[in-house]
Amino acid sequence: MAPPPAFDPRGLTRPAPVLLGYYTLVSLATLAAFPVVWLVSFFRYQTLQYAFTDDGFSMSWGILFRREVHLTYRRIQDIHVTRNLLQRWMGLATISIQTASGSATPEMQIEGLLEFEPLRDFLYMKMRGAKGLDKPEAPALPESAPSADEALALLRRIASDLEVVVSSLPARKDSTP
Repeated sequence: MAPPPAFDPRGLTRPAPVLLGYYTLVSLATLAAFPVVWLVSFFRYQTLQYAFTDDGFSMSWGILFRREVHLTYRRIQDIHVTRNLLQRWMGLATISIQTASGSATPEMQIEGLLEFEPLRDFLYMKMRGAKGLDKPEAPALPESAPSADEALALLRRIASDLEVVVSSLPARKDSTP
């Protein structure tokens, strides 16, 4: 059985369409403020974009106040996945990215994700790789590595040489009573 293909986040450029439904339900909970909250959420959904590159990722949104955040994988300190009851029902999650900026709030929150677990794992892998915490590579074998038979013959020769050396040493007297 072939392993599953590696997750490639470069295909994630927009949030899942179900995020607009989530925003609508959250806006309905605000009762009288529904039109204003829904309109703000609608424009946020329409302008929300993600871009993942080899060095990092960026997120942008907004019409009146355009906001763009770019993070390199090297700056990531911690990653949190949060899912409230409504998000779990809709299959959504939010990934919060912490950096060493000193702020108590996350530097970036990636919303509206259906593939949140592969993305979280990808970000962890990139974070560790960017900081040199990847698994160390196995040392390369010398080009002329002896075969098992050659190694066994070499060990036998060393053992016989050691026997000769030990037998040629004068008998040792113990000084302890």
